Amino acid sequence: MTREEIITKINDFLVEEMEIEAHLINDTSRLKEDLGLDSLDFVDIVVIVEKTFGFKIKAEEMAHVKIMREFYDYIQSKI
Repeated sequence: MTREEIITKINDFLVEEMEIEAHLINDTSRLKEDLGLDSLDFVDIVVIVEKTFGFKIKAEEMAHVKIMREFYDYIQSKI
């Protein structure tokens, strides 16, 4: 899977499932501050990512993820 495919899948579920406006999502968008994601949203995202990409997310590995670029990088490193 290419990086572009990863980004498209992630952005699509953020728009569809989390109801985030597409124009708000870019490499430098902060997950909490810019996209308004809270801890319950993160639980939903973890479930969706695990189903979509087929791997388990470890909380300690996600602790450093603050912006979308880091989230894309994390997903890409796991698949």
